[in-house]
Amino acid sequence: MDVMETIKQQLSENPVILYMKGSPNAPQCGFSQRTSQAVMSCGQRFAYVDVLSNPDIREGLKQYANWPTYPQLWVNGELVGGCDIVTEMYEKGELKTLIEAAVPADSSD
Repeated sequence: MDVMETIKQQLSENPVILYMKGSPNAPQCGFSQRTSQAVMSCGQRFAYVDVLSNPDIREGLKQYANWPTYPQLWVNGELVGGCDIVTEMYEKGELKTLIEAAVPADSSD
């Protein structure tokens, strides 16, 4: 599978996915740390991809998204934005609403 197909599959299988440097529990840059903290604060599960350990995805996603920097938050297959946009949305309460709408309700209720 080529890298573009991998990216499309990741986006289709994960309603909320964060492409970042490092992991949410061990971010490798301040922007990734702030973004992952904002997403985690919304209280919903989300996927992440460490672009430092996936160089093909790191380069391919820049082309796919036409967005040159990381982190990148995607919700329902749409690019939401990077650190500044996500942080601003979090501060306004918009991020939690967006993520809660995207994550399917837990079927075990």
